Amino acid sequence: MEIKCIGILTSGGDAPGMNAAIRAVTRSAIYNGFVVKGIYRGYRGLITDEIVEFKTNNVSNIIQQGGTILKTARSQEFMTVEGRKQAYETLQKEAIDALVVIGGDGSLTGARIFAQEFNFPIVGLPGTIDNDLYGTDITIGYDTALNTIMDAVDKIRDTATSHERLFFIEVMGRDAGFLALNGAIAAGAEAAIIPEIFTEVDQLEELIKNGFRKSKNSSIVLVAESEMTGGALGMAERVKKEYPQYDVRVTILGHIQRGGSPTASDRILASRMGAAAIEALLEDQRNVMIGIRDDKIVYVPFSQAIKNDKPINRELLNTLRILSI
Repeated sequence: MEIKCIGILTSGGDAPGMNAAIRAVTRSAIYNGFVVKGIYRGYRGLITDEIVEFKTNNVSNIIQQGGTILKTARSQEFMTVEGRKQAYETLQKEAIDALVVIGGDGSLTGARIFAQEFNFPIVGLPGTIDNDLYGTDITIGYDTALNTIMDAVDKIRDTATSHERLFFIEVMGRDAGFLALNGAIAAGAEAAIIPEIFTEVDQLEELIKNGFRKSKNSSIVLVAESEMTGGALGMAERVKKEYPQYDVRVTILGHIQRGGSPTASDRILASRMGAAAIEALLEDQRNVMIGIRDDKIVYVPFSQAIKNDKPINRELLNTLRILSI
């Protein structure tokens, strides 16, 4: 089937750089002679038919904006067979022949199921601050979130050093410690408590045992918001019980990490990936996520990107350990 019209949507949690990706997909598609339609509110907009044709000027002046101009929503209906059938009918009605989906794990899982059920061409872009998609070195939004964390931790350090306290700072990354680990290295924190090694060592005990605060008047520890770790509050509770001599404070960075103007890295990454998504459709690729490995664009089958857990770089753990003495 010849592709004439391409639909774009953003889904799941927003990430800085999504707008840069929308812009790149739209302009690359128009450059290659396609009609482009923007689908509002993710998969929900596919069901409710919130669809607008995009021209070049629809994406003017958005590369620097955080969030997503297409909005995003979680859609329960799309998880049902009926919902997906309705979405397919909307695509037919709007004469959309292929989709570019920008989002994280859940979004690409939905894309994969839909693509299989209706034999529909979809290309995914990894838009998530967690950096947890397999097959790509980095995801859109991760670099900006990391810079936001670094900024926040720098500010907290000023107050931490004034008071001689143990600070637990909770960062996002539900099942992945990338933000916590790299954020800790960037901000010069003492440790990162991450789900990947949770079953191997008692990270809190290790932190205290390594003579926390022997030579320092304050300690900052980044904690990934995971059910395993119990997050920063869970850690603080444990310290109160097991090491009551320490004065503990908790900061949960929360949604601040999702926002803000994307960094140069994220804008460039999103622009490259957006252009590559159109390239992939021109090459008749389908059901692939655009990834980047060793600074080269790669196509990762949805099944791989979603199924496999992305491994944490163990050397980084070691680096953090060495540098925090």
